Amino acid sequence: MEIILIIAISYLMGSIPFGFILTKVFLKVDIRKIGSGNIGATNVLRTGNKLIGYLTLTFDVLKAVIPVLFVKLNYPDLTYISALTVFIGHVFPIWLKFKGGKGVATYLGILFCISLNLGIIFIISWLIIFFITRYSSLGSILSALIIPIFIFFNSNNEIEYFFTIIFLLILFTHRENVKRLINKEESKTKIY
Repeated sequence: MEIILIIAISYLMGSIPFGFILTKVFLKVDIRKIGSGNIGATNVLRTGNKLIGYLTLTFDVLKAVIPVLFVKLNYPDLTYISALTVFIGHVFPIWLKFKGGKGVATYLGILFCISLNLGIIFIISWLIIFFITRYSSLGSILSALIIPIFIFFNSNNEIEYFFTIIFLLILFTHRENVKRLINKEESKTKIY
């Protein structure tokens, strides 16, 4: 019963579409009709409202932190199930016909819950790649790849499989970005 409840709550928390809600309430626009049509923080930044963009980022991180940290502290054996379900909730939210974000901010929240070091490695990797290329998508994809590689070389446990699965999901959610990057059509991102 516990596992079913954890899966349900984690999924529902992950599926809260903050980018959609915040832009609808404060900007009176449907974020799905702007830029890439994605509900994530990067696309919200394209509205020109940095505050709403960073609020979206913050809430998308927190919606992972709250359930995953609770499960980690109370049901540690179910931590990765909660984490995966939160991520899936963000990417496939029930409220928006299963068309959600790309999962990067939510993944960041998961990383910090599981390991502070992994969260820091992801952020540093993303920043370095972003400031060299100015492509948010490329930073996200490569940083998500760096995590399981780092774990493989620095750990004896099997959590690299979990992070490999997440990387593959992030690669899937960024498939259109990958095509644009290959064709040199990807938009550069302004974060400040």
